[in-house]
Formats: sequence, structure tokens, C-alpha cells
Amino acid sequence: MKHLKLFLTVLLVIQQCHTFFKVDASVRRREGDGFIRVRGTRLLLNGSPYYANGFNAYWLMYMATDPSQRYLVSNVFREASSHGLTVARTWAFNDGGDRALQLSPGSYDEHVFQGLDFVIAEARKHGIKLILSFANNYESMGGKKQYVNWAKNQGQYLSSDDEFFSNSVVKGFYKNHIKAVLTRRNTINGVAYMNDPTIMAWELMNEPRCTSDPSGKTIQAWITEMAAHVKSIDKNHLLEAGLEGFYGSSHPEKLHNNPNFNIGTDFIANNQVPGIDFATVHAYPDQWLSNLNDQTELAFVNNWLTSHIEDAQNILRKPLLLAEFGKSDKDPGFSTTKRDQLFANVYSQLYSSAKRGGAAAGGLFWQLLTEGIESYGDGYTIVLSKNPSTASLIAQQSRKLFLVRKIFARMRNVELWKRAREIRNGVN
Repeated sequence: MKHLKLFLTVLLVIQQCHTFFKVDASVRRREGDGFIRVRGTRLLLNGSPYYANGFNAYWLMYMATDPSQRYLVSNVFREASSHGLTVARTWAFNDGGDRALQLSPGSYDEHVFQGLDFVIAEARKHGIKLILSFANNYESMGGKKQYVNWAKNQGQYLSSDDEFFSNSVVKGFYKNHIKAVLTRRNTINGVAYMNDPTIMAWELMNEPRCTSDPSGKTIQAWITEMAAHVKSIDKNHLLEAGLEGFYGSSHPEKLHNNPNFNIGTDFIANNQVPGIDFATVHAYPDQWLSNLNDQTELAFVNNWLTSHIEDAQNILRKPLLLAEFGKSDKDPGFSTTKRDQLFANVYSQLYSSAKRGGAAAGGLFWQLLTEGIESYGDGYTIVLSKNPSTASLIAQQSRKLFLVRKIFARMRNVELWKRAREIRNGVN
């Protein structure tokens, strides 16, 4: 009965927007190449709507740099795949410091790059798509501070790390890094990154923030410039900005949805930039709302997601991915039950949007580790073998989204068959 109800719901959606599937043969051939694409408010894989249940694992390249530790990367992909997880978000940067990818502007450690090669090749083996981020807002693994320091070492006078977004020398360093990653040829499978469908999307920066300009104009100009740069090199892949979802001055009536701080981004304006293919939002009520109870946090997340899904659907007209969410076991009063309540609420909203054909494209929890590297945990760690109740919720969500995808694909095939019959019968 549940499956019949879902089938009828999805059928109604498709009947309401049946023209979605009426594309010409050349587009269908291109859509069959394994790249994730966007049409309207949906992600597509091989022409059918695609919904992502996934995870964050920032440490993948760092660990794969040491060949003796690569089995840990293989383990986490295998465990993720066994729970139906299909997308991993991770870093394609490490600027200066331990196991640095970029030792100095334009100078790379080949062994570290080979670690990223391994991550991409291994993800393909396990049927997992990747979202790769180019830089960090924070000092961890370099971040914008490292870029600014490199520019200072070359004689630039910079008074703030926020000048990462405006200084021409710093922007040049960053653009060169983008080009180095996009044009990299994988030493394991020989495929250039920009031609590899294993990569779902590029991310401009992990959680860009520019508190020195709360108007959002600095970030807006930077995203506009950098999105154009990425697209000038790579026309195969999707691109997103890495935003947390805070509203800005372009829609002041929505500011009440924000936690009580302004970090110089604008969810709507920033995601309207040409070249940004889908919007992202993060959700950390335990960080953003201090000294509030769990029910208040859950209410915030429900409202936060509802607002962003509606805005992606009606204003941006682009898909929305919940790119990070979680609950820390370092918080006073934490329990696995409370974390599972958050996961269940989040997954319910994403599934509800997916089954009615809405803009929510899926969610990626922060973060997944495997046994043996728990020391990399930050409070939000999920080790699937050690967190059975949470792992069960994750697997259930994977199955539910897979069913939605399967029904949409089946109905698409029906539409294509009907269209072919109409063409044979001379019906335009």
C-alpha cells in the first residue's frame, strides 16, 4: 500500500509536468554519459531525476596520500556503498602544512595529487559520485588565510583574510589552483578530472564568509568571477558555491530565518549567479543556537529546510542540496537518540520533497569515518559499524530515495515510448 501511494504521488507529479521528459535525441545521448546534470529544479543522471543520499569525508585525500593507509579510503567507500550512500563531499585542497597538496602558489606535491587520484578512482569502483571543494574558508588545511599569507610574502599589503575575495594577486593564485585541479589527468585511470563523470560537482569554497562586508557584495562579485572561470575550463560538471544558506540583503523579509549573525553571504543572490547550477544549505542548530533545547533545535531545522526548499523551487528555480548537517556528541545532554531524531526529521523533509518532485536533491551528513581513524572525529563522527541505529536511518533513506528515482525512471521510459509511438504515427 505504501509503495502504491508513492507510485500514484509520483505519477501525478509527472502528469503535471510531462514535458520535462520530452527532449530531443541529441540531448538524450548527452545525458547518457554518466555526468550529473541539471534541468529546472532537478538533478539528472542519464536523463532521469537523481536524488543523493551521501556523506562528508574531508580526510580522503589526506589519508590516501600515504599508500599504506589507502585501504581506509577503500573501507569507507565500501561501507558507504553497502548502506546505499551515493555521494561523498571532500576536499581537493590542502594549502601548506602537513601533507600539503599545494606547497606554494602553483607548486604541487605529486604524491599528494596521486592520493586524490586514488580517491577519485576508488569512488568510481564503488559507484560513488564526488563533490570536490577547491578551498577552505577556515585555517584548517590552509584556507583563505594561507592564500593571503602567500600574497603578503610576495609584497602585497593585506590587512584582512577577507581580502582573499578581492585582492587580484590572491585571486590569481586561486584561479591557478582551480585550473591545476580541473586539468589534472588521473595517474590511475588516465582520465582528466574535467572529463570524469565520477565527479558530480565542484565547490568554490567550503563555507565562504566575508564578515568585513555584511552587505554580501564582496562574496557576490567573487562568486560571479570564479564561477565564470570554472565554466570557461570545464563545461561538463556542475558547480556550487559552498554556501551555508544564510539570507542576505537581497530579500530582507527572509532575514528572520537566520540565526542571529551575519557572515556576508546572501543565499538567494549568491545562488542566482550564472554558472552556479544548484544551491546548497548547511544545518547545525547545535552550533548556531546556543543554550536552546533539542525541540527548539528541531523546530529551527524544520523551518530552515522548508524555507530553503521553497525558495529553491520558486525563486532560484534550481535544485537544493543539504550539503552538511549533524549533531555533535560533545554537546551537553547528547544522546544517540537525539541525533537520530535530527537525522529522521531531516531525511523526512528531503524525502517528502523528492516524492512530490520538489527542489530538494538530497542530503549529506557530516561526517563519515571508518574504524581505526576515530581520532579524526570532531564530535559529528558516524562510524556505521559502531552506530547501528543511525546507520539504519541512513540505509532506510537510501532505499526510499532509490525507489523514487526508480519510479521516475520508469515513468520517463513510458513517456519516451509514448512519444516514439506518436512520431511513428505522425503525431507532432
